[in-house]
Amino acid sequence: MAYYAFLDDNNIVTEVIAGKDENDGTDWEVEYGNFRGQTCKRTSYNTYGNAHIDSGTPFRGNYAGIGYTYDETNDVFYAPKPYDSWVLDETKWIWKAPIDYPSDDKHYIWNEDTQSWDLIVE
Repeated sequence: MAYYAFLDDNNIVTEVIAGKDENDGTDWEVEYGNFRGQTCKRTSYNTYGNAHIDSGTPFRGNYAGIGYTYDETNDVFYAPKPYDSWVLDETKWIWKAPIDYPSDDKHYIWNEDTQSWDLIVE
């Protein structure tokens, strides 16, 4: 099974569907795109952070989701920017906080006002 993302005129993903594999000689990106009248791009369910979860070849940076951007120049998908202070890592195609997430096995949430990770007290 393959997955396909439909894009609006700003290259924002509007929908992701399960579709046919491209191993039969048909270009399903073109077929689905023509049928819907939208640009259609295949996306890999097994790709996140520009790495394949099964040690395979990553495909288009990340699995596309609704609201994701398709970067045509780099042929990748990436999520919406979560906070103004975060920057896009153009190696992994994921957003990064200005301060690394703590590595002490506790749970934190980003505080944009203080530009820090706040401990979640359970």
